[in-house]
Amino acid sequence: MTTQTANPPGFIPYIPENAPFSEDQRAWLNGFLAGIFSVTQQAAPADPPPSLKIAVLYASQSGTAEGLARKVAKELKSKGHVASLASLEGFTPAALAEGRYAIFIVSTYGEGEAPDAAQPFYQKLCVEQLPRYLDLSYSVLALGDSHYEHFCKFGADLDNKLASLGAVRLYDRVDCDVDLDETFAHWKEGLHARLESIVAARPARNSPSSSMSTVEPRPTPATSSDGHDAPAYTRENPFFAPLVDKRPLTRDVSSKQTMHLAFSIADSNLKYEAGDACGMVPENDRQLASEIIATLNFSPEAPVQLPKSGSATLTDALTHHLQITRLTRKMIEAYATIGNCQQLFDLLVPDNQALLEKYTYDRGLIDLIHDYPGVLHNPADLVAMLPKLAPRLYSISSSPFAHAGEIHATIAVVRYRSHNRERRGVCSTLLADRTSTGERRPIYIHPNKKFRLPAAQDTPIVMIGPGTGIAPFRAFLHERRALAATGKNWLFFGERSASADFLYREELESMLANGHLTRLDTAFSRDQERKIYVQDRMVEQGAQLWSWMQDGASIYVCGDASRMAKDVDAALHRVVEKQGGLGQEAAQEYMQAMKDEHRYHHDVY
Repeated sequence: MTTQTANPPGFIPYIPENAPFSEDQRAWLNGFLAGIFSVTQQAAPADPPPSLKIAVLYASQSGTAEGLARKVAKELKSKGHVASLASLEGFTPAALAEGRYAIFIVSTYGEGEAPDAAQPFYQKLCVEQLPRYLDLSYSVLALGDSHYEHFCKFGADLDNKLASLGAVRLYDRVDCDVDLDETFAHWKEGLHARLESIVAARPARNSPSSSMSTVEPRPTPATSSDGHDAPAYTRENPFFAPLVDKRPLTRDVSSKQTMHLAFSIADSNLKYEAGDACGMVPENDRQLASEIIATLNFSPEAPVQLPKSGSATLTDALTHHLQITRLTRKMIEAYATIGNCQQLFDLLVPDNQALLEKYTYDRGLIDLIHDYPGVLHNPADLVAMLPKLAPRLYSISSSPFAHAGEIHATIAVVRYRSHNRERRGVCSTLLADRTSTGERRPIYIHPNKKFRLPAAQDTPIVMIGPGTGIAPFRAFLHERRALAATGKNWLFFGERSASADFLYREELESMLANGHLTRLDTAFSRDQERKIYVQDRMVEQGAQLWSWMQDGASIYVCGDASRMAKDVDAALHRVVEKQGGLGQEAAQEYMQAMKDEHRYHHDVY
């Protein structure tokens, strides 16, 4: 009996020389066997690291949410997850139901609404017959501005709606104010920790391909979608631009002042497009800062610590870093806690929201200190309760093709009296009263990708911009003229009085005279007994407006979000119903189609 032994590791069988094969046949067979056995004896590949397939979805009006979403998707990929990135524009609730994990980064727009692009998604999500999301885990990062009544409302609404449809919160919603760096970092830290705990509990061989499918990622180029390189100057690192022109656009008899400003960017690499906004880093009135310090009996030179900025004097902190002209719920909460003020605690009760809003309206830190004295005894407590002084955004009123090396802004100067005090806009009076020609101010570009001129030069456009809402439309008109665009241009402009408040009157009338501005319809509300607004002119010119819309015109609206934008939208619906002979529902579908076709744009504030 012959004993057979196992082949040693690495052994490869071969055809012996005395086998009945030719030399060529034996060489071929030996190569074939070597190939087979070398593959089978290779070590089995290591299990892929466990990871999750996650959809990162954003709803952005001006680009902030999109920028944060890109960062989140990039970080998820760096941690081994399969992260896709998509806008809620064009995304469907049905596609959401196919996934297991979703992260939403959404801003709130107007009166607590979804951004324009996300409204169709949210409306479909609210339809009762949609499938429930029992297999979906999600987290929401909500963006907003606490100065507005409906702070982060869309984010909260989306969060609650998903939960009501059976989805499970992967990580609790976080609401971010304008100064969002700290809250954004806190949310990311908690989210990543939660994802790591989920991955740790999964089998190693559960590869990403076993997760349920989700939306395919969109390309994320290193440059912006507009083709520009990433700007060297940002909110954190602004460009100090010299003011080269400052002139009033209103007459002295006007009840308010509006100014035209021009900054030189000739020695910078700042790039912008018509429709973008200029971010300006403001500083508070030193007199007001000094009054607050004196009222509290603090030393102006008292050292304080500022997050990310290090040590500063109290005067510097209140002048350059912290918000002192407005009151927020968080400020009231902190002040009430420090002083154990029962009256303020009463205002913070949810049922007393209206009373809280009434108190905080048109009041600032100095009012709180006077109304409830003797609370603050330490400069550090004061600094801790104040939010960061946020930049101001102004629609750019120039075109890089027509105003090379410059950025123009159209700014209404805020001055009024309230609660027995004179009030002043932080940035507008800084520019109007405390900045002379030649002085430099820190600025940066805030892109507005949703507010662009049509790519086709022959497309007609209708621009609706009362007051300083005219700013981007001045840019549009100059740009179309510089590029010799052939499309027709129609402007609706409104203000209080033609004699005192007709902004850029000479420019507009010149453009109208030479035919570049095809139509100019104005509404000066106080020049007659009955107040007339731009929406009234739109309805009056309904037949012609409908004709332009039928010819493919793009419509742009810029200005006040709380009333004007809604009134203009209602007027457009009335025009579509009457001139198009459509019912209310059909008119809504028509206007939605214009949004879907990127022919109805808003830049409101």
